[in-house]
Amino acid sequence: MLVLTRKTGQSIVIGDQITVRVISVNGDTVRLGIEAPRELPVYRQEIYLAICEENLRAVSSAESLSRLPTRPGAEETGEEGGKK
Repeated sequence: MLVLTRKTGQSIVIGDQITVRVISVNGDTVRLGIEAPRELPVYRQEIYLAICEENLRAVSSAESLSRLPTRPGAEETGEEGGKK
């Protein structure tokens, strides 16, 4: 991990398209401004982790649902998903 020291108003540049600027420091709280292309998602870490967890739950639910027959008796006849 790269560790940098910056003062209020100073920035760091990541690649060609991202600039992170220190807006203010108040005690143990730091406000950052991030300039990045709109198509590049930027999340706080706790929000990103919540999105990842929700995506995993959705995939797990979808996989569970795909194993269910679509009509009664379909699994008894060996038809996948209840389709002929």
